[in-house]
Amino acid sequence: MTSKRPNIVFIMSDDHAANAISCYGSGLNSTPNLDRIAEEGMRLDHCYVTNSICTPSRASILTGTYNHVNGVTTLATHLDNRLPNVAKHLRHSGYQTAMFGKWHLGEGPEHQPTGFDEWSVLPGQGDYFDPVMIGPDGATVEAGYATDIVTDKCIDFLERRDRERPFFMMCHHKAPHRPFAPHPRYRGLYTEDLPVPPTYDDDYSNRAEAAKLAKMRIREDMTYDDLGLVQPEGGDEIGEAQRAENGFVGRKIPDREDVSGLRLIDKDTGENFTFTSRRELHLFKYQRYIKRYLRTVAAVDDNVGRLLDYLDANELTEDTIVIYTSDQGFFLGEHGWFDKRFMYEESLQMPFVIRYPAAIKPGSVSKQIATNVDFAPTFLDYAGAPLPSYMQGVSMRPLLEDSAAGDWQDVAYHRYWMHKDYYHNAFAHYGVRDHRYKLIYWYNDDLGQLGAFPGEEPPEWELFDCESDPHELINRANDPDYRDVFARMLSKLDAKMAEIGDIPEHNSAEVLAGLSVS
Repeated sequence: MTSKRPNIVFIMSDDHAANAISCYGSGLNSTPNLDRIAEEGMRLDHCYVTNSICTPSRASILTGTYNHVNGVTTLATHLDNRLPNVAKHLRHSGYQTAMFGKWHLGEGPEHQPTGFDEWSVLPGQGDYFDPVMIGPDGATVEAGYATDIVTDKCIDFLERRDRERPFFMMCHHKAPHRPFAPHPRYRGLYTEDLPVPPTYDDDYSNRAEAAKLAKMRIREDMTYDDLGLVQPEGGDEIGEAQRAENGFVGRKIPDREDVSGLRLIDKDTGENFTFTSRRELHLFKYQRYIKRYLRTVAAVDDNVGRLLDYLDANELTEDTIVIYTSDQGFFLGEHGWFDKRFMYEESLQMPFVIRYPAAIKPGSVSKQIATNVDFAPTFLDYAGAPLPSYMQGVSMRPLLEDSAAGDWQDVAYHRYWMHKDYYHNAFAHYGVRDHRYKLIYWYNDDLGQLGAFPGEEPPEWELFDCESDPHELINRANDPDYRDVFARMLSKLDAKMAEIGDIPEHNSAEVLAGLSVS
C-alpha cells in the first residue's frame, strides 16, 4: 500500500441505471469502459441513494449528510454554499479541486459551487447541444455536445494542473437525463428490438396506492419529445398537456384504445409509424424510450474511456482513484415505469464501480450496503484528511479493500419528500432496506414538518422480501407469516431515524398494536 495521497476522479452521470451498465449483468447494452473500471477494481452491488432525486442526492454526496440535515430535500431546495463540503475539506488539506458539468444545486452567489479551484457548470438541467455553461466569470455558450464538452474540460484541467499536488476532480454528466438526446453519431446503435422487462405490464395489485397513481408510465406519460417524435399542432386532441409549476412543458403521446387514426413521425428521419393495436403502440413506446436512453448512455461510456486513456497515457493510473456512479437509479421499463423517486429497487440502487490499483483488488465485488452519504467520508479517508464531526456517513474504505469486511452497516435509509409533484404524482415516503427485506412507509395523510397539504390517501406500509420476490410484486406488510419480520424491520427503521436525527411520521407502538390485533 502506497503512502502517497491518491488523486480522486469522481465521475457521475444523471439517471444512469445499474441495469444499463453491462458489468451489472442485465445484457441490455455494452459499456466496455465502465466495465473496465469494475474489472480493474470493484463493483458494488448494494450501493443505495438516500433520496432518489437529483438535487438532494448531490447535496448528500458533497456534504456527507442526510437531506433533513443539509436542508436539500427537494428539487426546489438548493444548497447553501456557506455549509462545509468535501471539496472545501480537501482543498484545505492541500488538494487542487475542480468541478465540471451538472451542478443542479442552485445558481447565484449563495448556491454556486464553493470549495473548487476551478468550476464550470450547466445552469439547471442544462442542454445537450451547444449548452450554456457558467463559471466564476459568468456564462458562455459552448459549441458541441454536453458529454464531450464536460470531458474536454476535465482533460484540460488535468493538463494544466499542478503536478506537485494531488487533485480531486468531479466530472458530472447531465446524460442520460430526460429528455434523452443522443448525439447523431449513435443513431446506428440498437436497430433491433430489445427485450421487454418481465414486469412491463405490472398492474400494481397488492401494492401501495402510490404505485398505482404515479404518472411515470411509459405507456401513458411519455411526451413526443421524450421519444424523438414530432409533436403535431393542436390541443388535448393530440395528447394530454404535461405542465409544471412554471407552465407548459409538452404533450404526452396519446394512449388510445382505438389507434387506427394515430400517426407518429420520427423527428430526425421523417419516418411515419402507424399501429394496428394498443398493445403494439405500448411496445413501440418502450422501444423508442429504451433505445434513445441507451444511445445517450453510449456517449458517457465513450467519454469515460477518454478519461481512462488520459490517465494511462500520463502515468496517473496507479495513484488515482476513479469512481463511476449515478445520482440515483432509474426505471428502464420495470413495472412499466420511467424515472426514479421511489424506494423500489431499480430507483434505489446506484451503480458504483471504483478502481484504485494501489489498494483495491481487480475484479472484486462487494455485497455490503453503502449509501451516497458515505462517499465524502471515503474521499477524506483516502486523502488522509480528518473526518469532520458533522458528517453522518462512514468511510467505505474497509469494504473497498476487503469485500467481505465484517461489522459493517446493515441498513440503508431512504426518504423522498416531494409529495405529489407536478410531473410524476410521486408520494412522499421513507424506509429502510437490509440485505433481504425492505420496509416502506407512505405517510400520505400527514406530511408533518413538510408544512404541505394533507394527502387524500391513508398511510400505508409495504414490506418486501427481496430474496424471494426480487421484483417487489408482493407486499407482505399485512401477511401474518411476516409479522416478526415487519416488527424487526420497524425496529431497524426507528433505530436508523434516531441515529441520524430524522423525525418519524409514524408511531411504532400504535403500528405494532395494530399488527397484534389484525
